[in-house]
Amino acid sequence: MATARAKPAARRNVLPGRLSPGMACDTAFRIIARRHLDAVLAQHDGTCHGDPEALHQIRIALTHLRTAIRFFSPMVDDALRPNVWAELKWLNSQLGMVRDLDVAIERVIAESGGELDVIAELQHWDEKRAESHRLLARALQSARYRRLVEQTSAWIESGPWSTRRSKEAIRLRRCPLADHATAQLTEWETTLLRKARKLRKLDVEKRHKLRLLNKRLTYSIESLEDLFADESLTKQKSILKQLRKAQRSLGQLNDDARGQTLAASLNEAVPEAGIRFLNRKRQKKLLRTASNAYRKLDKAKPFRSSDLAPNAEPED
Repeated sequence: MATARAKPAARRNVLPGRLSPGMACDTAFRIIARRHLDAVLAQHDGTCHGDPEALHQIRIALTHLRTAIRFFSPMVDDALRPNVWAELKWLNSQLGMVRDLDVAIERVIAESGGELDVIAELQHWDEKRAESHRLLARALQSARYRRLVEQTSAWIESGPWSTRRSKEAIRLRRCPLADHATAQLTEWETTLLRKARKLRKLDVEKRHKLRLLNKRLTYSIESLEDLFADESLTKQKSILKQLRKAQRSLGQLNDDARGQTLAASLNEAVPEAGIRFLNRKRQKKLLRTASNAYRKLDKAKPFRSSDLAPNAEPED
C-alpha cells in the first residue's frame, strides 16, 4: 500500500487572494480550483481514519472542484481534461459508497428507539460500512490517488488550456470574470427552474439529475462569494437560501433511494431493511418543500452583471 502524502504540483503562478469582477477568467479559475483542491487535501487524513465529517467535507470540496471545471467550460476543455475528469469521478465514487452508508446508518439509528431487532440490523450495516471504508482508505493511500492530485494540480496551473493560441482560446481566458459568471449563472438558473416545474412528475433518476443541477448552481454562487457586496450580497443570500432548502429536500429523497438500494444488499441477512426507507408521507412533504423553494426562486430577480461587478473597472 502506498502511504506517501499526495502533494499538489509546484505553483508557478502567483495569484491574488480574492476574486474580483474584472479579473481574467484564467486567473479566477486557478484561484477557485486551488481553493477546492486544497480543501480536498485538508480532509484526507481524517477521511482515512474513518471520520464521517471529514468524509462529508472532502466530498463537498471535490464536488466544488468538479463544478468549477464545468463552470469554466469551454475555456478549460483541452486534451487532458477528460482524463482529469475521469479520475475525479473515480475518487467521488470511492467516497460516495461510504458516505451513503453513513447516511443510511444515521437514519436507522434515528428510528431505532433501542429495539433489539434494529440493533441486530445495525451490526450488518456497520460491517458493510467497515468493509467499504477499508477499500476507501486503500484508494486514498494509493499511487493512483497521488497521481490524481499531482496531475490535477499541474493541469490547473499550466494545462494545455492555458497556452492555446487561437483567438477564441485567448478571448475565453481574458474574459472578465463578472461577464462570464453572469452568463453562466443565468443559463444554469434558467435550466434548473425549467426542469423544476416538472418536479412532482420526475422519476428517481431524473430527480437526481435535478439535484445535481441545483448543487452545481449553489456551489458556483458560493465560489463567487468574493464578488458580492452590500445589496447584491443580500440577494445572493436570499437565492442561496432557496437553493439550499430545495437541495436538502432533494438530497433526503436521494438518500432514501440510495438507502433502499443498499438495504437490498442486506436482504438475506435483514429481510425488512428496505422498508425503513419507504415513506410516502415523508416523500410528499419533501417534494412540497422543494417545489415551494423553486417557486420563490422563480419570483426572485435573476443575477445581473451589476450584482457581480458594482462600479467595477476592467482590470489588466
